Amino acid sequence: MNASSVAATNSTIVRARFSLWTVIRAYFAIVSRLLPDLARRQAERLFAARRETVVSDNHSLAVWQVGPLAAPAVLLVHGWGGRGIQMGEFVAPLVASGRRVVWFDQPGHGESGRGPVALPNFVHAVHALAATHGPFEAAIGHSLGAAALGLALRGGLELGRVVLVSAPASLNEHAHKFARMLGITPSIREAMRQRLERRYDVSFAEIDRIDELARLDLPALFVHDVADTEVPFEDALRLSAHMHHARLIKTYGLGHRRILRDRAVVGAIVNFIRGDVAELPAEVPALPRPAPIY
Repeated sequence: MNASSVAATNSTIVRARFSLWTVIRAYFAIVSRLLPDLARRQAERLFAARRETVVSDNHSLAVWQVGPLAAPAVLLVHGWGGRGIQMGEFVAPLVASGRRVVWFDQPGHGESGRGPVALPNFVHAVHALAATHGPFEAAIGHSLGAAALGLALRGGLELGRVVLVSAPASLNEHAHKFARMLGITPSIREAMRQRLERRYDVSFAEIDRIDELARLDLPALFVHDVADTEVPFEDALRLSAHMHHARLIKTYGLGHRRILRDRAVVGAIVNFIRGDVAELPAEVPALPRPAPIY
């Protein structure tokens, strides 16, 4: 076989692999929304994930992990109303980089049962996973899962680095927005707050002490879309300002959830986890300089 035929064959193989990967990605993007249980089972087989159970508070958490047990571990933490499979885009590239990846369904979500839960339950779940599947080299959290990581770090969780995607800066502000969205009156909203504070023995004001992030000494990456309609971009600015080793990636057109599936975002986060920050983008997609007027 001559050099030109070898090159042609290799090119065909690369295109075939790329095409197959594209089809797989498109398939899971659709099935994850329409049939999440089927997507989870197929993802388990694809990645040979090990399904386990961890108890946190009164909840039995569905936990999956893949990769060598002795490898550096990364924890994936989804947000309110989500499932662990939402973080699935990170699994393959992190495993390919030599890491063990752990993800789970939050209390009261997916396969982790039903029942009333709140942010403190998310924080307890992170600590429970750290005890059973840690130590973790890094963690990636989305939305309220990112908030849980921040609180867990303030409460003593040890990580080498952390990624906070679409993270809210204030539980109190989040509750106000939730109440407005559902048409809940201020008096009912306040009653809800007081009841939650009594149940978990912690005040919203204490949770919102984001100035305590300044005590943390670890590299942090914030990723947030400028047009996020659920958690404003300004929250990322407020949070990152309190962390001495923080980087921020500003995204455009990815919203609150699609940001987890964007290739450039996933690639940048995986590079950050690997410690490769030299080419970390400030914006995704990178805008031309000067940017045209749209």
